[in-house]
Amino acid sequence: MTEPPPFHVTTWLNSDRPLTLADFRGRVLAIEVFQMLCPGCVMHGLPQAARIAQTFDPAQVAVIGLHSVFEHHAANSAETLAAFLHEWRIRFPVAIDAPGGGALPRTMSAWELQGTPSLVLIDRQGRLRARHFGQVIDLALGAEIMALVKEPAD
Repeated sequence: MTEPPPFHVTTWLNSDRPLTLADFRGRVLAIEVFQMLCPGCVMHGLPQAARIAQTFDPAQVAVIGLHSVFEHHAANSAETLAAFLHEWRIRFPVAIDAPGGGALPRTMSAWELQGTPSLVLIDRQGRLRARHFGQVIDLALGAEIMALVKEPAD
């Protein structure tokens, strides 16, 4: 269990200021890593992130998105993403991952993610506890999050 590398973000949407991992200390943090043109992200990942935000007390569990684009860059502008978030009623903060030196964006690469959708869980002490690639069963994920909520914050 280690602390993940920081975000490498160009822009935040649905937030009035840039956020850091430290802003979420004391809460479990669920990060949905997605691309708006990824069918699995739109059909499974983002709706699941919204369900997490609706189900858990925001004082205990925070949800954010990380838009990590590694294909179709021209169609994935910040303006297009903002419209997508509005149309899909995604209210939680969403960061736009910074481009990397290779094919993968910087945060996605630093966190050693396989692709999208991915769900990253960080515990209340700021440690990386899970990296799920692909679809995750709600019941199993809920149990995993609740176990992290029950752990001490310090």
